[in-house]
Amino acid sequence: MSSSSFTRLHITALDAIVNVNSLFTLAVFVGLSWNPNDPSNNLNADPACSPTAAIAENVVAFHVYSFSSFLFSSLVALALKQAIRLSRHNNHHFSIHYPAAVEFIAARINRSALRAGMLVSGAGSVVGCAFLMLALVNVVQIKLGTLACGSAHAYAAVVPLLILVPIALLIYVSVVLYAFTR
Repeated sequence: MSSSSFTRLHITALDAIVNVNSLFTLAVFVGLSWNPNDPSNNLNADPACSPTAAIAENVVAFHVYSFSSFLFSSLVALALKQAIRLSRHNNHHFSIHYPAAVEFIAARINRSALRAGMLVSGAGSVVGCAFLMLALVNVVQIKLGTLACGSAHAYAAVVPLLILVPIALLIYVSVVLYAFTR
């Protein structure tokens, strides 16, 4: 694979990470703007199935963990993209004002470091998805009743979430690891 197609492929992959993380970050902000303690915003009729304060606290905590993971992943991806671009283009204006920095920046991108950075960025996205899934489980418990209560509606909402998201994450991780072996 030529160096040009190698870096073009990586920039495309990094763009995809940043775009997906942006969508998830928007979802996290929407989730954080919702007040989980609003009693009128509840579909649970059984007081015995009412969620505890800890569940509401977990909603906020998991949203914050998710947001920080997506932000971390996006910042690593953006830094890698910038490093690729700086290594590919020797900016004449930059080299006049910062000649020592150009010698450092113009160095070839270490493919192992690039792959490791992409792996770290991907891991941040996976962790963010896991925390977002946990936040959604707690949102379901607040809206439909706790899982410990045995609410059929809560289980109907949570079971597909707990099956489909991990399967999607497993596929994502498998494809990422497969790409690193090629």
